[in-house]
Amino acid sequence: MSNNDNSGGKMPANPPQNPPRDAAKDDALIRAALPIEIAGRIRSARVVDRRVVVVAEAGDLGAKAREELEKLIEGSLAGMSDVDEVRVALIADRRRRMIIAVGSGKGGVGKSTLTTNLAVALAKMGRKVGVIDGDIYGPSQPRLLAVENKKPMSEGDKLVPIDSPHGVKMLSMGNVVAPGKALAWRGPMAGKALGQLVDAVWDDTELLLIDLPPGTGDVQLSMMADSKPDGAVLVSTPQDLALMDAARAGQLFEDGDVPIIGLVENMAGYACPHCGEVSDPFGSGGVEKFSKALEIPFLGRVPLTMETRKSGDAGEPPAMGDGKGAEPFLAIAKRLDNWMKTGSV
Repeated sequence: MSNNDNSGGKMPANPPQNPPRDAAKDDALIRAALPIEIAGRIRSARVVDRRVVVVAEAGDLGAKAREELEKLIEGSLAGMSDVDEVRVALIADRRRRMIIAVGSGKGGVGKSTLTTNLAVALAKMGRKVGVIDGDIYGPSQPRLLAVENKKPMSEGDKLVPIDSPHGVKMLSMGNVVAPGKALAWRGPMAGKALGQLVDAVWDDTELLLIDLPPGTGDVQLSMMADSKPDGAVLVSTPQDLALMDAARAGQLFEDGDVPIIGLVENMAGYACPHCGEVSDPFGSGGVEKFSKALEIPFLGRVPLTMETRKSGDAGEPPAMGDGKGAEPFLAIAKRLDNWMKTGSV
């Protein structure tokens, strides 16, 4: 030991150590590096020995979506300085079923057909989907999903959804009341009925699509109060009159703080089955222009075809197949699936 060493040949009693990390600062830095669309899923984020540890909620996601979420977090944090490893822990403390409403202020614009085909398309993509027929007075889903003559079972005071032949569970008052019987119910009773359909034994169903009745009445208000959707899809034909009603429906969701996922233009064109000429009985492009003006995503358009009409009456949704009739529904379903995973279409 050198004589110039003032330590007297002894090692310091407390060798210098790295200063303790600021947990709050680390948490903020990690969250800032992650996509804003998944911010709501992050339960905790910290750095331990040059290792980032993120805990995220994934109880409402299927296996594929969980894997994609894990890769997204790892990829977003891989470039952080002073970090050698990223670890992601996915938890499912609360199994939260997502609800998406399909609505429009006007009847006859194809909400039910769109709901059915989106459900079937999402099921083909691996989603566990349920459909609720919210049109208490004029239910269409039993025919569209080929379950007209089936009655739902019950467990205690809760209904058990019917399994359709298309991989989609469903519940409708059309399967509860006698065929052809008109429901002479006041508005509050209809709203209560919708609540019972939502509060059924859906088991591992991860997404409920609610096919809403036209307008902005008691059923919609009851849904907003008791089973608030995570988002809404608005459907309209291109004509101005239908767009005015769609705007009213959109205002209802905005007032209830329900995000509008996007707009769909239905019955966008009709191809003559004899000559092939395409005409636009309801106009063309109106919904897309409307969505741009309001800065709401345009999800796509669905043409008016004889195939769609016939398949609906037969309980064979076009989205089941791989033909041209399935294409618009599959394209919209992919954007909806992306919204569920990332919050963006």
